[in-house]
Amino acid sequence: MATTNSRSLAKIMLFPSVILLLAWMIVPLSMTLYFSFLDYNLLSPGDNPFIGFLNYEFFITDPAFIESFFNTLLLVGGVLLITLGGGIGLAILLDQAIWGRNYVRIMVLAPFFVMPTVSALVWKNMLMNPVNGLFAHFATWIGVTPIDFFAEIPLLSIIFIVSWQWLPFATLILLTSIQSLDREQLEAADLDGAGPFSKFYYMVLPHLSRAITAVILIETIFLLSIFAEILVTTSGGPGYASTNITYLIYTQSLLQFDVGGGSAGGIVAVIIANIVAIFLMRLIGKNLEG
Repeated sequence: MATTNSRSLAKIMLFPSVILLLAWMIVPLSMTLYFSFLDYNLLSPGDNPFIGFLNYEFFITDPAFIESFFNTLLLVGGVLLITLGGGIGLAILLDQAIWGRNYVRIMVLAPFFVMPTVSALVWKNMLMNPVNGLFAHFATWIGVTPIDFFAEIPLLSIIFIVSWQWLPFATLILLTSIQSLDREQLEAADLDGAGPFSKFYYMVLPHLSRAITAVILIETIFLLSIFAEILVTTSGGPGYASTNITYLIYTQSLLQFDVGGGSAGGIVAVIIANIVAIFLMRLIGKNLEG
């Protein structure tokens, strides 16, 4: 009886928080859904006729949406490849008994605590600037023409910047998983004559499978909404070469003042994100069951 009362009291105490959380999510989503069916432009605020699914049709059939959709996939996929590959390598390195390991760990984790806007500004002005950047000075020193990163390879440049930010997160998760590996198994493999590659492929990598799945899930959710790095560095250009879906919605809503079209894009982005999240949740569920 006491247990039942305690559970009821706990539900009552949680009820205001749950209502607030639902309101926090449902109210903006409902307003976005409502605006997506209107011809709502900030340049003509008094005239907002209902146009049905026309905003969705214009947004989905817009060539900019197709290009931004594939840019989003390339951005997410490229960052995942770099952070997982680099994260595994750094995790294995930091797990070794090297001199100054604690200081190296702090340096590796430091980029994760830098704000995306600050990080993008540092890369844009101090490293990738085609005239005064560090990479430009190095290219001139070795006799090579400096690359204008944000004009020639804009999307790849953003992938590098975002990867630098998320590499510490992947390294931390994977390092924690590696440190939970049974050392006696590794020692037994050494006694049996197993080489470093065999130990990594047959012992370390299978042990990291759950951590890798978790990194993919968490990073993908956040990478689908990358915005600050694009705004600070390329503004989506040249053309739409570095525009993702999030930045396209921003452009349509706040730069072109088309709130209706931008709202329709936001709903489309929510649907895409939910499809990806459901797929990844099933993937991670099967991985955890195995």
